Amino acid sequence: MALINYITQIQFDFGAVRLVKSECERIGINRPLIVTDRGIQAAGIVDTVLSALSADHEVPVYDGTPPNPNEAAVREAVDVFVAERCDGIIAVGGGSSIDLAKGVAVCATHDGPLQSFAVIEGGATRITSATAPVIAIPTTAGTGSEVGRGAILILDDGRKVGVISPFVVPKSAICDPELTLKLPATMTAATGMDAIAHCIETFMAPAFNPAADGIALDGLWRAWRHIERATTHPDDRIARMNMMSASMQGALAFQKGLGCVHSLSHSLGGMNPRLHHGTLNAIFLPAVIAFNQESRSVHEEGKLPRLAQAMGLENPANVGTSIREMTNRLGLPTTLSGVGVTRDMFPDIVKGALKDHSHKTNPRDASASDYHAMLEASF
Repeated sequence: MALINYITQIQFDFGAVRLVKSECERIGINRPLIVTDRGIQAAGIVDTVLSALSADHEVPVYDGTPPNPNEAAVREAVDVFVAERCDGIIAVGGGSSIDLAKGVAVCATHDGPLQSFAVIEGGATRITSATAPVIAIPTTAGTGSEVGRGAILILDDGRKVGVISPFVVPKSAICDPELTLKLPATMTAATGMDAIAHCIETFMAPAFNPAADGIALDGLWRAWRHIERATTHPDDRIARMNMMSASMQGALAFQKGLGCVHSLSHSLGGMNPRLHHGTLNAIFLPAVIAFNQESRSVHEEGKLPRLAQAMGLENPANVGTSIREMTNRLGLPTTLSGVGVTRDMFPDIVKGALKDHSHKTNPRDASASDYHAMLEASF
């Protein structure tokens, strides 16, 4: 049976951040905790949110979100949430801040460590409606976490895991492209490739969900046409709007599941949190697409030709090559060796990929040797 469910309220427009106060009132958040990072704080975006809130009391801010959110940061933010008697969270930032906020929303309202809520530990059933409500305000166009039902977090033991539940979906997503206008070129490119990876990989996932497929293809169409412009002309409002839409669409669609791209990038990202998730996805995409083209569902449903059409390519065989060329034009690394990965790391990467939740939703079963071959092709 197919589950097709779109439940998040999304406010999308330039200047939409001004709606944060009314969204708090609609949801019933009276004492929010703002979860963000120091870069967003320094850029003045948190001040913009606080001004729009116009609260009659001091709003606590946790700005310790690391580039790859982890269990230690979740505990720190939970302590603030509890001490300040908060009843909801406003996440301001990229996917890291939004995912951290989701982890806090769960751990502040449930007993047990973060590990107990990881999907690979059977944690999905432990997450209940007691989860604190989250309003997500993205400042990048990549993860789409503002509309996603999961959070990717690094446990104390180094594993990068998914905390996934319908109760983790933010109650409101405020997508304001204006907040991305000052995003640096490298971050625009890396997060944009993350959005492209989401649209492609969820489209290739085998679950039956035509609505998600349509959303993913349209998101890819938008991202592929605007990512270079957004990277090289950061003040282009049309490009920024389309990239934020593509990011949101990729995450709306990946309720279908993802696949080997993400199982590999989650595994490697857990081993080295300094590596950017979107960059890793871009590196792995060509090899995984080549592996998946032998899948029955990919072949029978003509998925490669449909991807090629969305990307404006005449030959479906050029999808993987075109992604690598785009990654290079954007100034991002195109190989694992280019980001410091060595072959002696392969066994641990494969071990983690096989245990990752995204491994199970790839259109073609991948063995340890298959993963090793994908790593070699990406090296």
